[in-house]
Amino acid sequence: MKGTLSTQGPQKVPEVWGKIPPRNKNFTGREDLLAALHEGISGRPTAVVPHALHGFGGVGKTQMAVEYAYRYGSEYDLVWWIPADQPVLVRSSLAGLAPHLGVPSASTSGVEEAASAVLDALRRGDPYDRWLLIFDNADQPEDITRLLPQGSGHVLITSRNHRWESVVATFPIDVFDRRESVEFLTRRVPKAISESEAERLAHELGDLPLALEQAGALQAETGMGVEEYLRLLEAETQQLLSHGKPTEYPLSMTAAWAISVARLNEKLPEAIALLRCCAFFGPEPIPRDAFTRVSPEAMAQLSPELRQLLANPIMLSKVIGELGRYALAKIDTPARTVQIHRLIQALLREERDIDQHAALQHEVHILLAGYAPELPSDTSTWEKFGHLLGHMEPAKVAECEQPTVREMALRVVRFLFASGDYGYARIFAQRFLDEWAERSGELHPDVFKMALEYANVRRELGEYAQVAEYNTEKFQQAEEAFGASHEITLRFLRGIPADLRGVGDFQEARWKGEEVMRRAESTFGPDDPFTLRAVNNLGVDYGLSSDYQGAKDLHMRAFQGLVHDAVDTTVNAWNGLARAVRLCGDYSEATDLGEDAYAYALENLGADHSWTLRTAKDLSIAWRRVGDFERAYELADLAHSKFSRSFGIEHPDTLAAAMCLANIRRTVGETELALELASDTVRRYPKTYGETHPYNYGCVGNLAIMRRVMGQPEEARRLNEGALAGLEKKLGRDHHYTLTVASNLASDLAELGEAEEAVRLGEDTLGRLRNVLGERHPLVLACAANLTADLRAFGRDGDAEKLFQETKDLYARTLGLEHPDATVFLAGRHLDADFDPPPI
Repeated sequence: MKGTLSTQGPQKVPEVWGKIPPRNKNFTGREDLLAALHEGISGRPTAVVPHALHGFGGVGKTQMAVEYAYRYGSEYDLVWWIPADQPVLVRSSLAGLAPHLGVPSASTSGVEEAASAVLDALRRGDPYDRWLLIFDNADQPEDITRLLPQGSGHVLITSRNHRWESVVATFPIDVFDRRESVEFLTRRVPKAISESEAERLAHELGDLPLALEQAGALQAETGMGVEEYLRLLEAETQQLLSHGKPTEYPLSMTAAWAISVARLNEKLPEAIALLRCCAFFGPEPIPRDAFTRVSPEAMAQLSPELRQLLANPIMLSKVIGELGRYALAKIDTPARTVQIHRLIQALLREERDIDQHAALQHEVHILLAGYAPELPSDTSTWEKFGHLLGHMEPAKVAECEQPTVREMALRVVRFLFASGDYGYARIFAQRFLDEWAERSGELHPDVFKMALEYANVRRELGEYAQVAEYNTEKFQQAEEAFGASHEITLRFLRGIPADLRGVGDFQEARWKGEEVMRRAESTFGPDDPFTLRAVNNLGVDYGLSSDYQGAKDLHMRAFQGLVHDAVDTTVNAWNGLARAVRLCGDYSEATDLGEDAYAYALENLGADHSWTLRTAKDLSIAWRRVGDFERAYELADLAHSKFSRSFGIEHPDTLAAAMCLANIRRTVGETELALELASDTVRRYPKTYGETHPYNYGCVGNLAIMRRVMGQPEEARRLNEGALAGLEKKLGRDHHYTLTVASNLASDLAELGEAEEAVRLGEDTLGRLRNVLGERHPLVLACAANLTADLRAFGRDGDAEKLFQETKDLYARTLGLEHPDATVFLAGRHLDADFDPPPI
């Protein structure tokens, strides 16, 4: 779809028509501008901005965009409206498109991932290449430029910011010309106003469309004559001027608004109470349930005037209807929302002094808190949480110190975390933290609770070194403030092992993990979900300490206790168990468990959820170990592409998925592709984990394998010697990771003809591996297989034959002689022991 879309053929309704505001039946004029916009819109984003001489609101940018959508919508398969004045709303609105494009919704994959999937689908034109996305009230170009879709469709932007002129093609929009003003008024108030009267009124109102709408609505509702209106307008204008009216709002708009408010106040004073309350919400649609489902406790905190209105559903409905009829609000009946123009909100706020601002803001906080769902991890509540986002900052929720409001803020951050929108979860948490600490002090319990969410989000974003220092400091403060057994203290403590894993201190992480489990059992009991999560985390620590049977036992306990917990918690425990079984060497059982966990995650979390992808990556490793390379490759490629798209190429999960994919590529003979991906990943690992993290050295060992396979044994030796030294210093000689690299280094030495050194290193490594993993573990068998070949090459045929028979018998009793590893062993070739970094 290049250039303009054809207008030929029968008119049709777009297959996807989403969130477009109701069409203005009184829309007037703009014909030339609409035609020019239609002619000029193309694959490049296009912005409708105010004319340079009229930078204020109310000129009709949004109405232009609405009319364009209705007038030319039949030329598109998909038309979608996106509130863009707050970047967080852009992502949520984009994510709302996901089900229409055949990609996982935000309720299953998270907002961040769903929005990324939507942008990708639009770029590819699958399933629609004829699409129109309208970004309304986009302020700063840098906030949303990277969220504008590419591809064959069209993007339309409305904005008050003229900086868009340097970014996209722009169409300036001015106030009405006089002919358009007259046409609008005579259409808005048919038979009640002459053309000459309309011209006089338009002149006094400066041809500003929003002011004309206010005037027309008032005359239509009250039957007020033009002479009376002009008299009131002159009196109101003089009063405004005498009070030194600020120039940031057009005087005509302010005067027209004041008249409408005064007349509505005479007719239905209850409406003004609701209008003033709405002025302190955000400019986005306000869910009507925020007014209709108010608890008795919340109702008691409202002003008597507002309380009386909200307690009477008949009066409330009447008031909302009157606000719409007086053009003071836009009412979307199907969506059950009320929306106030941002200029009207500003004028309403300006008429109140600062003390009244605080009271009205607090009423909004109470209403939002009452509307907020209780369970942010429940995907069925995510749509309602999304409705809150556009009001959190404009309503200055962070300034409220009431416990129920702060609890709502915590739930909103948890919702953003649970839905995968980690970037905005971090931003919201930081803003709440700063404001709460300033108002209540660093040691207030609410500050600690938000600090916990902040640390969790940063850890999920891979900020391991920074969050480790932050979390430890907060733990120490919490322990001093609340005591060693308080839940807040224990939640900070529960994060410390993960922080230690993130910086590579595996043994210290295990010790801390055991301390967490002991404290949790003492405080909450052995079967409490808090304790079981600590048990599950400790299983990770045991695995990173080469105690795979201990890890398996801990993950089994956690899974059995958490199987009916929240879905993501269940998947975490299930996948942990499958991974521990694999690390024990029971590859077939690991694939069975992994397949069950992956199917459950797909059904309950969706294909793009981070825990689904982690489960997919681990299942790919299990399939590779068991010898099903085709399925292993397919799933590794899927996990890597989705992690890359959702989190970027330097996120820990993406790096782990990249190494998983590189390993299977090498396994199936795609050596060049494997080397390219592994080399790039090895370069990126230290940026996330630091230079001395064990995962860095383990991945260098993988790169060394590829170098040897490609005929560069000297380079492989150099890499493995560096990795071995780093791992031995960090973890000691008798760690699984260290011994894996040592086994591979022995293969390098054999390839270089240094048979004696290869045998010496192989014998030492085999003895150590047997002590760590037992004689039946596949890595032990691989080391024994390699040593058999090296003993023969060194001339120790008797020792070689004895070890060959022992190893063959163990292969027959474990993996089977048809397994790819056994096949390589029986052929007398060397086996490679690769590394897959587990999640932190």
